[in-house]
Amino acid sequence: MKGTDTNIDHRRVPNLEVFFERKGRKLLVSDKAQDYKTGAIVTWIINGKLPHIGIVTHKKTSDGMRPLLVHNVGSGQVLEDCLFKYKIVGHYQYEK
Repeated sequence: MKGTDTNIDHRRVPNLEVFFERKGRKLLVSDKAQDYKTGAIVTWIINGKLPHIGIVTHKKTSDGMRPLLVHNVGSGQVLEDCLFKYKIVGHYQYEK
């Protein structure tokens, strides 16, 4: 974009990543499910080009091996086993 759009810029994943790096804490990206704690924020790149974001919840997969994440893929929020479904590019902790 050539300019800012105050109606949506606060929801753009790249902008949120910068916010979490500045105001929160950037954590290591890992391939171990136990490294992703409740409340952590995860960002992905879907299909090599689409930034996406989700929040780690306290709920676990049916086998108890991974946390479920809440995210919105366009049709409302979903609770899903998607931590490793896409390429993880960011892992953050934000506490007010």
